[in-house]
Amino acid sequence: MGKTISVTFLSSYLYCARKLYLECVLRIVEPPKETLVLGGLRHEVYEYINNIEERIVKGIKERSSFEDVLEIYRKEYSELLMKTIGKYGRILSDLKLEPKEIFKKNWPLIVKEADKRANNVFSFMERTGLSGEELWAKLTPKLVSELNIMSENLGLKGRIDQVEVYDDIVVPIELKTGKSPNEGAWPSHRIQLLAYLLMLSERMDGSSSAKDVKEGKIIYLDSDKVVNITLNPFAEKEIKELVSKTNAMLNSGKLPDFCGNENKCSACGLKENCYDEVFLKERLEALPKAR
Repeated sequence: MGKTISVTFLSSYLYCARKLYLECVLRIVEPPKETLVLGGLRHEVYEYINNIEERIVKGIKERSSFEDVLEIYRKEYSELLMKTIGKYGRILSDLKLEPKEIFKKNWPLIVKEADKRANNVFSFMERTGLSGEELWAKLTPKLVSELNIMSENLGLKGRIDQVEVYDDIVVPIELKTGKSPNEGAWPSHRIQLLAYLLMLSERMDGSSSAKDVKEGKIIYLDSDKVVNITLNPFAEKEIKELVSKTNAMLNSGKLPDFCGNENKCSACGLKENCYDEVFLKERLEALPKAR
């Protein structure tokens, strides 16, 4: 494996090391399924949202009402979602998924984002009286989506779902769909955000416009649950140890054991390959001997 690995490898290692090995070492591809496709589509929409934010804010006129601002955001986001669904037309057809149903399923989450940003912008307008280009220049917090980040020190790279940028602090946010735990966050989600906190902190330390990085948020969209994760003095040691374990596993030439969680296995797209001993033996024997 390369020197720098994806942050998602850490969360995947904690969730099921065996599946990570199947995908990254044995190169077994999980067949497309609805949850994976919808996740990819959602990330693409959020990336587009980030790209048009400046244009939207600069176009907001003086004396615009909240309803005016909200309508702009919802109209823009509706068009973005429809356009992105159109790009996924073939794969949706293969999975027998109707574009209209995909729109209905995703629209509530996109509306939440539109409402959040409209509220943020309008509140700032009311406080400052600014509009247009001046509003964009001074708007705080600015909401950045799909931020690419890398740390040579940690040996990690990744993409943060969202970052709230204030005058003196930045707050990374991970957006998650699906069931949330009764308390706190799932371990794989916690470790992912903790890694991003460290990586952002490193970036800010080396920046001329340094900002504090103290805390991040995991938002479980389906349940509206928000979990705060605080950067602590032991975070770097924890992340580096996990990076080391993940790399060691990926380079071991040995297939990890089953995760032992029937719920995870039943929902996994690789379960047939995972339990096929003959198939896996052939794949393992085909690995380069240097591994």
